[in-house]
Amino acid sequence: MGGSGVKTLAAGRIGASQDLMLMNDTTKMVTGVPLKPEDISPLLVGENIPVLKLLKSSGESFDLNKSVAGKPTILVFYRGGWCPYCSKQLSGLQEVDQDLTKMGYQIIAISTDSPENLTKTMVKQKLSYTLLSDAELNAARKFGIAFKGPRSYDSFLRESSGGKNVNKLLPVPSVFILNNKGTILFEYINPDITERLSASLLKAAAAALRKQI
Repeated sequence: MGGSGVKTLAAGRIGASQDLMLMNDTTKMVTGVPLKPEDISPLLVGENIPVLKLLKSSGESFDLNKSVAGKPTILVFYRGGWCPYCSKQLSGLQEVDQDLTKMGYQIIAISTDSPENLTKTMVKQKLSYTLLSDAELNAARKFGIAFKGPRSYDSFLRESSGGKNVNKLLPVPSVFILNNKGTILFEYINPDITERLSASLLKAAAAALRKQI
């Protein structure tokens, strides 16, 4: 084999080795997000939210930053209407929605669900606050809370997102309280999907932060 052939073979082996290292990395994947929910790097208190546009249940575009600028916001990331823990959380939010509205807040909840599936959730759970679709998880990525979902979730993540969640990602369930400048004043992020911020604690935190909004 000539010198050039040896160099080509060596380069190929190096490239394959690098690809293997990337795939075997315990914290990152090709998608650029962690493999484990414990390894996320979320935005922190004091930081501003990114510029984002999502879809409403009607399929219309929703400017998150414009909405937040109009009113302090309780921003919730949940996995989807198919998740029983999320459904319980959404019901809890509905119970305190009126109280939070009186304090001057609005609730916006974001998930991987398609607009069509958002509508089903709103009707089933009789929700009065805003649900938004982040089917491609652009918002979850920018907030630093996206991770690679388990393989057992692949089929229904694709289906529930209307085919848009091609990387089969999930958000770590999170709650952010934002002022009208889009600054994070409070956050609750827990990789354990069974542990959610209770509606009563959220209400207490929102009340304590009223002077800062």
